[in-house]
Amino acid sequence: MIMFRSVLLIVISTLLLTTAVVAEETFGLVKEKPAEGRYVETDRGFMVPYTRKIPGTDIEFSMEPIPGGKFLMGSPATETDRKDDEGPQVEVTIEPFWLGRHEVTWSEYKYFMSLYSVFKEFQSQKIRPVNDATKVDAITAPTELYDPSFTFELGEDPQQPAVTMTQYAAKQYTKWLGAITGNQYRLPGEAEWEYACRAGTTTAYHFGDDASLLEEYGWFYDNADEAPRKVGQKKPNPWGLFDMHGNVWEWCLDEYFEDGYTRLKDKQVTGRSAIAWPTKPFPRVLRGGSWDDDAAECRAASKLASHDTDWKAQDPNLPLSPWWFTDDPARAVGFRVLRPLNELPKTEMAKYWDPDVEDIKFDVQIRLEEGRGVSGIVDKKLPGAIETLEYAK
Repeated sequence: MIMFRSVLLIVISTLLLTTAVVAEETFGLVKEKPAEGRYVETDRGFMVPYTRKIPGTDIEFSMEPIPGGKFLMGSPATETDRKDDEGPQVEVTIEPFWLGRHEVTWSEYKYFMSLYSVFKEFQSQKIRPVNDATKVDAITAPTELYDPSFTFELGEDPQQPAVTMTQYAAKQYTKWLGAITGNQYRLPGEAEWEYACRAGTTTAYHFGDDASLLEEYGWFYDNADEAPRKVGQKKPNPWGLFDMHGNVWEWCLDEYFEDGYTRLKDKQVTGRSAIAWPTKPFPRVLRGGSWDDDAAECRAASKLASHDTDWKAQDPNLPLSPWWFTDDPARAVGFRVLRPLNELPKTEMAKYWDPDVEDIKFDVQIRLEEGRGVSGIVDKKLPGAIETLEYAK
């Protein structure tokens, strides 16, 4: 009997180990070189594209592997339509990572939005309470839209990119996604975003300098019919990424500077050290151009500076919403997620996920104290807790 139990334990341990390896391979890192398709070789194995479901749902998201390397961030002084904030060019060393195949869609983001009512119910039933011991694993769910007709006037198809969220809301989404999947997700820094967009090229667009070809790769003012379009309908860049030019502007982590990369000149720079960590609520950097912009604004080096005051002009709340914008160009503002190959310690991730300046911290805290906001714990147990809550109803 003892021998039987020992053998059984070995079999179970082997099965668990095999399951863990399969799970790892399924979600982006495999030991053997793939016989076909894209891959990125690293000292830890081969990074491959992957698609997985958001735990507890049938909603899928897809990621593409991005190789490490060096590139010149920004545009040369000779580039047509170049602006001062695109230079001086700086060499940046980038570590491998995965990036969303396309922008986060409404199917993905609306599920995240549903956490507001879920966390409210948890709160009323005193389930999974947030306290000093658990707040490190908590997020604030986005409140319900003040004016849904503004956000959804141009469509809310499940495959359209989600729009009008603030950078803070996008950062909280990445924290939530990482906690329930067990992988680390965040927004890209603008150096990482531009590197992925260029995909080894040095031209104005990843397909060259001829703006007349943009119709084949992106949605912009000339072909988008004045609305964001479903993701993934145009040609991808060489690294398998769709809609890097046009459709919606995409949040990066950085503060925006009119003098571009002057602060980085003559320095050895990496993707993470290049990040300009914000010191004020705005302006912050968005990349990629949108359906409402000319082709020139969709170039790889082009950027947009956020403006909370103007973009929340119609918001009647005091303090103004930390989660939503109410004015254009916000209906052309979205984001995509990054997953690093080399994850950082959890203690270092707060700056990638949480409120970063006192004004935003104050706005969030006031909303929570007044009951107009809600926070909840995010971990791998959250999907099961939601399922139990729904079953109880």
